Amino acid sequence: MTPPIKRTTLRLLALLSSLLLAAVVMITQRSVAYADNLLSNPGFESGSLSPWTCTGNAGSVVNTPARTGSGALSGAANGSEIARCSQTVSVRPSTTYNLSAWVRGNYVYFGVNGGQSRWASSANGYTQINISFASGANQTSAVVYLHGWYGQGTYYADDITFDGPGGPTPTVTPTVTPTVTPTPT
Repeated sequence: MTPPIKRTTLRLLALLSSLLLAAVVMITQRSVAYADNLLSNPGFESGSLSPWTCTGNAGSVVNTPARTGSGALSGAANGSEIARCSQTVSVRPSTTYNLSAWVRGNYVYFGVNGGQSRWASSANGYTQINISFASGANQTSAVVYLHGWYGQGTYYADDITFDGPGGPTPTVTPTVTPTVTPTPT
């Protein structure tokens, strides 16, 4: 028969091993789950709009007035065009995301289809718009957009973020470390 101290030590080791395994699985899931920014070309530094698309050929990339870096989105809203520029991203169902954009111009709107939309008016400098978005139970993509307003002139946007986990939910297969079971003697 195993002495009581040895049994207690073995039980404690088994408990600690289980807790360590659970912690490793949780850390692995957390580190795999989150990307920094789901948007491609969020600061327009490539010099191209791609993969952003703009209605009525009303969008372009300009060097001035970029908030940071070497490029910014320019949307030419006029009497018949709001210059809506958008990008589709992959999302996970039932997940919350944080979005941010730095905008400049009269009546610049920033939002996500099926979620919040906010506007700002700042002709002399960039101002930040922040929104949150919760994807639907079966939703796997979302469209983030910016646009001006009819007859309000050109707007600019830079440093746009869509933060949270992207794509399908990863599956993590935990590896179980066998525990030693004492055999009675």
